[in-house]
Amino acid sequence: MLLQCHKELDGNKAVGIDEITKKEYERNLEQNIDGLVERLKRKPYKPQPSIRVYIPKSNGKLRPLGIACYEDKIIQLALKKILEAIYEPRVLNCMYGFRPNRGCHGAIKELYKRMNNTKICYIVDADIKGFFDHMKYEWIIKFLNLYIKDPNIIGLVKKYLKVGVLDGGELMASEEGSAQGNIISPILANIYMHNVLTLWYKFIITKECRGDNFLIVYADDFIAGFQYKWEAENYYKLLKERMDKFGLQLEESKSHLLQNGAYVARAKQKNGEYTRIETFDYLGFIFYCGRSRKGTPYIMPKTSSKKFRQKMRDIKEWLYANRDQTLKELMGMLNLKLVGHYRYYGISFNGRMIANYKQQVRELLFKVLNRRSDRKSYTKEGFIEMLKYYPLAMPKIYVSLF
Repeated sequence: MLLQCHKELDGNKAVGIDEITKKEYERNLEQNIDGLVERLKRKPYKPQPSIRVYIPKSNGKLRPLGIACYEDKIIQLALKKILEAIYEPRVLNCMYGFRPNRGCHGAIKELYKRMNNTKICYIVDADIKGFFDHMKYEWIIKFLNLYIKDPNIIGLVKKYLKVGVLDGGELMASEEGSAQGNIISPILANIYMHNVLTLWYKFIITKECRGDNFLIVYADDFIAGFQYKWEAENYYKLLKERMDKFGLQLEESKSHLLQNGAYVARAKQKNGEYTRIETFDYLGFIFYCGRSRKGTPYIMPKTSSKKFRQKMRDIKEWLYANRDQTLKELMGMLNLKLVGHYRYYGISFNGRMIANYKQQVRELLFKVLNRRSDRKSYTKEGFIEMLKYYPLAMPKIYVSLF
């Protein structure tokens, strides 16, 4: 199993404290794997601290990531496979993050269906403050002990939780949380959310509801919908208490109870009311009230303004950083980025936004190419001619919500 995990690891990822790459580990692969197995059997194996690095977030803050050493990556991947085999049959269908054959688009599709085909009128959009950093070790181990009786697996997880991180050359003890960036962190996060949120919602919250309701979870990003306001208010109140019990807090500035849903929009239209339906963001999309060609209200997704601005900032920085590449290389890499954007944001109802993205990238490209100090500037006509030889990737809808 460890050999297979080694084969599956990406050799281009950053190295940890050992500075060993996949290629270097392969030079004595059989000997290295045998030695690793022997250390695991005799139980002297001790993980090394992860290196902490920081990447910028869209809000201007920094997100801490942990980079493990190579052998720790192998073992963490093996643990991930074991935990997935145990928990995947048990995790509820409302969870979409870090699971085989599931992802953001599945969550968006389910949300679209719930908002338009049920009597949902109220949304609770909640955000957990620093979720990965505040999962409590004692609760993680208690949750694992419910289904795992092998002390070796539990022992390894404990070691990885408590090994600490190297931050700016200083070793810092780990007292809670599981560093984002570590292979094992996503599955531990899912196990935590499964026990803290989804099971509680299924067996406690839904029993108190009289109308339509739903819960959709992607990692620590979750959203709940209710037919009646009192149900939404009750859930929101109990949610805060539930999070507090397990060492978590809601980010109050990012958590809201609001009115949204095709059912309430159609009822208002029927009664001649024209008050605006509130919007909410989820997984990079804003859900707003639009209308079909026949004038029927529908809740539709499009790229959120916040994400659109962030993506434009990112592509601007990238273009300036790579402007000295040859035109062929630059356009090839740029098109890969465009297609990546289309593959995520190219969903039903969002054609105008991805077309707008392409147009703004086109205008930005013209400016960047004309600021290359040692290259000839383009006139608008010359730029258009250049695009005939190196055309920008065209927007495309990749995901249907129907």
